[in-house]
Amino acid sequence: MEAIPQSAPKRKPNLSVVQEVATIRVLLADDHAMMRRSLHLLLAGEHDMEVIAEAHDHPSVTEQVDLHQPHVLVLDLRMSGASSIDTIRTLGDRAPETKIVVLTMEESPVFAQHALAAGAAAVVSKDRADEELPEAVRMASRGETYVSPRVAARLSALEEELSDRLSQREVEVLRMIALGHTSVEVAHKLQLSPRTIETHRAHIHTKLGLTTRAELVDYALGRGLIGA
Repeated sequence: MEAIPQSAPKRKPNLSVVQEVATIRVLLADDHAMMRRSLHLLLAGEHDMEVIAEAHDHPSVTEQVDLHQPHVLVLDLRMSGASSIDTIRTLGDRAPETKIVVLTMEESPVFAQHALAAGAAAVVSKDRADEELPEAVRMASRGETYVSPRVAARLSALEEELSDRLSQREVEVLRMIALGHTSVEVAHKLQLSPRTIETHRAHIHTKLGLTTRAELVDYALGRGLIGA
């Protein structure tokens, strides 16, 4: 009688590999050592996260991202030195696979708006980090967007204010004028006639009760239409 071939024994999964794939590698960036320690303890306590490095300024953020290639960077929006917004833009080109979660204490939604526009995946209120940061990191690692409910409410209020006063086209024209473009340049970019742009401009001045370009710039800055 022929021997019946025996099936190969099943191999047990390599748990270390599974763990490595499932673990979110996090880089922490904050210029306050106590805050970094607090965030480190918070995230290290999560079963699916590992804090692989820390950075205390913008140059070290770039260095650590290059060195460790983290899945997620947790970045203080108001870290001293260079602009965190510039760092977000730079890393978007340099390390697109690293998702960025921004921590902010700012009351104004403008800063959150700038961070999201620059490429951040999430914005978390610093004083709500204990409750919100772990989930924000998870969502960012999956390519999803997270915004703290408090910040989201302020962003929504800002958008409603603009939409109640100006049309979408007028917002677009206002932004370009505030950036320093002439009516002819705006017309070329929007593929409209200069006369149409001048009409939009007149409506903007009337609706907002503003008379000078400097006032338009201040208005646009205050509502996050242009960067500071």
